[in-house]
Amino acid sequence: MDSNRWETDLHPDPMNVPETTSRLPALAQPVDAPLTRAAIFLAVTINSGSENRDTVRSFCGDLAALLRAVEFRDLEAGLSCVMGFGSDAWDRLFVGPRPAELHPFREIRSGARHAVSTPGDLLFHIRAKRMDLCFELATQIMARIGSAVTAVDEVQGFRYFDDRDLLGFVDGTENPRGTAVVEAVLIGDEDANFAGGSYVIVQKYLHDLDAWNALSTEAQERVIGRTKLSDIELDDSVKPTSAHNALTTIVEDGKEIKILRDNMPFGRPGSGEFGTYFIGYSRSPRTIEQMLENMFIGKPPGNYDRILDFSRAVTGNLFFVPSATFLENVAEDPPVDNQPVNAEPSASPAASPSISTVRDGSLGIGSLKGDTHE
Repeated sequence: MDSNRWETDLHPDPMNVPETTSRLPALAQPVDAPLTRAAIFLAVTINSGSENRDTVRSFCGDLAALLRAVEFRDLEAGLSCVMGFGSDAWDRLFVGPRPAELHPFREIRSGARHAVSTPGDLLFHIRAKRMDLCFELATQIMARIGSAVTAVDEVQGFRYFDDRDLLGFVDGTENPRGTAVVEAVLIGDEDANFAGGSYVIVQKYLHDLDAWNALSTEAQERVIGRTKLSDIELDDSVKPTSAHNALTTIVEDGKEIKILRDNMPFGRPGSGEFGTYFIGYSRSPRTIEQMLENMFIGKPPGNYDRILDFSRAVTGNLFFVPSATFLENVAEDPPVDNQPVNAEPSASPAASPSISTVRDGSLGIGSLKGDTHE
């Protein structure tokens, strides 16, 4: 395969991981793709049987070519796709070293608040300026692997006015930019076998808009921690400690730890469904998990995120996003029945790179924006 293929297929300006050794750096999947007007979030489970496992493994190395074929219809539309793997799926598909912090999504329950854990082996995060391109790529992906998987969640997201969520607040203002993105989301020497990879947590939130809109604008601003019209953070003297952006700001050793979000509104007005699809990429899932604990349990316990009085999570998953280099080097040898298969990158320098990055990141949960998320 062309070693530069992923640079043109999955991202027009890919994140090249800094080279710190004599080995070549890994090329990350396009987790930092620019904000787009449309997205599809597709989560599937892998059906039982070695033939289905083979189909998924074979597809890993073919995703770039499939995307290239769809992307060519409009090269200006910024079509991209990120593929992630759940913990159980990883063990079924691959043997050898395992991503150090990959585990099933950790359910959280506190009173009436519940961060649910739901099924999901594979995640496809598809983005473009046009929904028809997203739709076409999702259709082609399912044409390739549909017999081997079962769709468990599919959401078509859209950009809402000036990047607002359905609660009316700007979403994503404080995403890291430039080199800070690499520091926030890409694994480095702390897990060198998976350098260039990332973790992603997704949740689908449904909003009670009638109850939310019954609040005054000032009350809504105290829940979020920012002004609704101008998107300015409230001063600490007036911002409650339960404000969303207060609880979702994580600081370690005096430094705020950031994440990268690309949340999207979705809904079906005829069915009374209004929601936000939260998706957060991070170098370590611990950052988002701490944010969710603060939101659902409270900091201190009981001082929970009041946005959860109006929004409830109906899905929850943690996936590992390996580097594009890893996907390209997944072996096509058929697995032994009832045994996981070896999908470690080949021994070539580009397949097992080492990088060095610095941790940094911040969360926002859809309209559930944090200080780093409105």
